[in-house]
Amino acid sequence: MEEILSLAAQLAGWAGALGTAAAYGLVSRRLVEPDSATFQSLNLSGAVLLAVSAAASGSWPGVAANSVWVLISVQALVSARRVLRRRTRSGPDHLLAGELAEAQPVA
Repeated sequence: MEEILSLAAQLAGWAGALGTAAAYGLVSRRLVEPDSATFQSLNLSGAVLLAVSAAASGSWPGVAANSVWVLISVQALVSARRVLRRRTRSGPDHLLAGELAEAQPVA
């Protein structure tokens, strides 16, 4: 049973490493934006998996670093969600009306 858990932790670590590397590669090639849900979700899942793997092997500095990474990713996703909610609540008609009002000359 211990061997299976060790293998699972190693696989989690590899998946996490691939996820964070993929996120970085996508942003570096400008295929996704750094503030996109795709980028932040890849970072979040990669950091969680790396933290699990680090914890299983007793690498506490790795756990700490990846826990910070998780917090940063969660904060970015929450922040992006708030912005999206504000945009959808105001709707495109509201934005257009605001732009038109600004374009009208003041008498």
